[in-house]
Amino acid sequence: MTTPVTVLGAGVLGLAIATELAARGIPLRIIDPAGGPGPQGCSWWAGGMLAPYCEEESAEPAVVRLGLDAADWWARHGATVHPTGTLVLALGRDQAELDRFARRTRTHETVTAPKIAALEPELESRFRRGLFYASESHLTPRQALTALRDGLAAKGIEIETEGTPEGLVVDARGFAARDALPDLRGVRGEMLMIRCPEVTLTRTIRLLHPRIPLYIVPRGEGVYMLGATMLESGAKSRVTARAAVEMLSSAYALHPGFAEAEILELGADARPAFPDNLPRLRRRGSTLFANGLYRHGYLLAPAVARMAADHLQTGQIPEFMDEHNP
Repeated sequence: MTTPVTVLGAGVLGLAIATELAARGIPLRIIDPAGGPGPQGCSWWAGGMLAPYCEEESAEPAVVRLGLDAADWWARHGATVHPTGTLVLALGRDQAELDRFARRTRTHETVTAPKIAALEPELESRFRRGLFYASESHLTPRQALTALRDGLAAKGIEIETEGTPEGLVVDARGFAARDALPDLRGVRGEMLMIRCPEVTLTRTIRLLHPRIPLYIVPRGEGVYMLGATMLESGAKSRVTARAAVEMLSSAYALHPGFAEAEILELGADARPAFPDNLPRLRRRGSTLFANGLYRHGYLLAPAVARMAADHLQTGQIPEFMDEHNP
């Protein structure tokens, strides 16, 4: 294939698609008014959990199947992947939530207090039962995005802030593409970044709650990312006081040491999603729209990027091209 491709958007999906195209020797450009990944994009504020089996609790089977090799893809492209698994816990009053989560997911090991203490010594005696997903991983989104950007730059592909698209166009602008995709909606997510050297956790912890489940992802050097909320809104306003209080309260319930945490950042953005929360590839003439990763950005970006590159290179109809797979 010698036709040049212009990728619009340098978020997680745009960079992943560009990486796949570059690996196949396809000439391309990337145009993003912001100049690259940053706080203007929802992938900047993500948790970075590569946890397909935990996502099975509420996601479609395709999310699990296509997310299984995400960790390997990211590791091959320069991201630091931490294969430490996911530990799912619930407070005593919420044990029914743990049972429900176990029924809806696979590959977990039911762990009791001694194994929980072995996995996370600082949680010893705090929880009597949990679920451990040993094959899951996490990464640091900003480092992963930088790795993709730098890998492309090493091949002479720099992100342009303006210009006229040439050849085939891949529109991967996320929620900004709602002007062309009327069924795209925003799902607001809020997060906190805290520093708490007094607490040492080594893997993603999911704390179940009937109303607001919390996940805590270690970033190293005593820094943790807290996330919880999913609101049907495209608003990109700041984190609300209610969300911040609820996330911090849940973190304190997990480990009282978080009471001494220093708040480093609060962030919120709108994740792009279609009605069934699955991604889409849509061909409109010379433009291929790639969008709708919902909350599965880092988990599904590699699979969607491969599908987009296969389609552009060989004409193959991908699974997520909804005109052909309604």
